[in-house]
Amino acid sequence: MKTVSVSGSLRENVGKKDAKEKRKQGLIPCVMYGGKEQTHFYTHELAFRDLVYTPESCLLKVEVNGKSYDAILQDVQFHPVTDRIIHADFLEVAPDKPVKIDIPIKLEGDAPGLLQGGILHLLLRKLRVKALPKHLPDYININISDLDIGDSIKVSSLEFENLEFLNPPNSVVVIIKTTRASAIGMEPSEEEIEVTEAAEAEAAETAEAAEGAEGAEAAGGDKKAEASEGEDSDKKK
Repeated sequence: MKTVSVSGSLRENVGKKDAKEKRKQGLIPCVMYGGKEQTHFYTHELAFRDLVYTPESCLLKVEVNGKSYDAILQDVQFHPVTDRIIHADFLEVAPDKPVKIDIPIKLEGDAPGLLQGGILHLLLRKLRVKALPKHLPDYININISDLDIGDSIKVSSLEFENLEFLNPPNSVVVIIKTTRASAIGMEPSEEEIEVTEAAEAEAAETAEAAEGAEGAEAAGGDKKAEASEGEDSDKKK
């Protein structure tokens, strides 16, 4: 995994007033934890351009007043209105301690299901993994060359050396779904035939019931008309 350098300066005052002043200057209050003690510092908001606004993941080399830390970006807080970054948490990492981080997914290969008219749905863009820093890859490459329409790849089927996946095992990573156009011309299954026949039978019963109701209404209307004519003739007499 690639490493990105970030430089910052120690915060002399830690408080809301100082943090507000720093933000006005385009500086982001940060905290580094995970080591022997927490380190409060600030860095320019432009430093987050290659950390937050990118699909890639990376390790960090954070320089604060001449001291270097190996770290990862653990959490970022955004302003609810302006969506600007207002605070960031960094986690110091050690070479012999595993870390938890999100790794982006990269698909490779040509799926037969796509050639048959299916549509590929990538349901997870990143996967949460646990591994030593030296074993963290830039991407998790997933081969889709064996996927037909209706096939999928779940987290439980992924196996990568030195990586532990933390997502639920039944989570679907990628699936190829059928489209209405690709389904035309395909022979229906026995279940689909049974459902269709049942629907047709129900529709026929509904139509017969409707016709019976219309006939009853018509008959009732004729009887009313005859009764009305009889009353009129009696009055004339």
